[in-house]
Amino acid sequence: MQWRIFAIGKPKLSYAKAGIAEYSDRLRHCGGLQLEYLKAGTRENESAALLERSAGMRRVVLDERGGLVDSRALAARVTSWENQGNSKGVALLIGGADGHTEALRQSADWLWSLTPLTLQHELALVVVLEQLYRAYSIKSGSPYHRD
Repeated sequence: MQWRIFAIGKPKLSYAKAGIAEYSDRLRHCGGLQLEYLKAGTRENESAALLERSAGMRRVVLDERGGLVDSRALAARVTSWENQGNSKGVALLIGGADGHTEALRQSADWLWSLTPLTLQHELALVVVLEQLYRAYSIKSGSPYHRD
């Protein structure tokens, strides 16, 4: 499955850069993964850019208002998406400091909350990548995930 992650703003924090590099590298064997950083601006401009870049893809919007899932449920969802197919893939949308517009949230195929806490967007990107890696580890039966 083709994964496209669109995030507002390039990571500046060294620990976030290291985590992004680590999990992006680990995910290479799981199909396609592309990270694209979009220019920060107003919430409206950021959401418009995220909508434009993710057109035609299954949209997963990262937002604290979304649904909470555990890692096994995420792995099951990934499997379901793979079985349904979508030639353009899945777009994971990570907003900037001011979050997403209601219009962007309404366009989501799934609103996903990593936690009820508000996360700094660079940290959210690291967590998303780690959880995708964990989902693929669960699917493959590797010992990375432990219940």
